[in-house]
Amino acid sequence: MSGYAEALLERVEQARAKVAAAVAKDDPYALAVAQDDLEDALRVARRHGLNVRDEDEG
Repeated sequence: MSGYAEALLERVEQARAKVAAAVAKDDPYALAVAQDDLEDALRVARRHGLNVRDEDEG
């Protein structure tokens, strides 16, 4: 796997962690920002052919 692909996957994982942290803090603004970042990270990763799933997909 290329360094770029690894960086994209890391970005997805970091974004998922930010979503979880915002949920745990019950912070609606932080959650909205984190969800936007996660959606963007997933979109970019998929565009580059990486197999990533949304958390609700399992």
